Amino acid sequence: MKQHKIGYTTGVFDLFHVGHLNILKRAKEQCEFLIVGVSTDELVMEYKNRKPVIPYADRAEIIEGIKYVDMVVPQVNRDKFSAWENLEFDAMFVGDDWKGSPLFSEVEKRFKQVGVEIVYFPYTKGVSTTELKHQIQVKEKVI
Repeated sequence: MKQHKIGYTTGVFDLFHVGHLNILKRAKEQCEFLIVGVSTDELVMEYKNRKPVIPYADRAEIIEGIKYVDMVVPQVNRDKFSAWENLEFDAMFVGDDWKGSPLFSEVEKRFKQVGVEIVYFPYTKGVSTTELKHQIQVKEKVI
């Protein structure tokens, strides 16, 4: 029996890399059913002021194809409590780079009131979508 029944995590999952895989694998190790919210292109534009390299439909299909994932839903806003009201998960899995952020400090308080645990996983060092984009730009300049 796993520690949690229904788990939830979210992300843009643009330029999928091993850090993304690590969070999905670790989340599934702790829950029976893993729901993954994939940020829509519109949401990414709203808070990052840029479009993802890979369109939403393709990113969602990639995540659906990963064996650790049981269900994919569009993440249309960053309101994690609203997501809980719709999906009724008992644990949310997040990279520890979000710990202490204004977004998650508030979410922690609200989740505590309804018995949802936030589990922070160590950030995979040396890999990020931002770094991958930078490396691609550097290589393009060399070529």
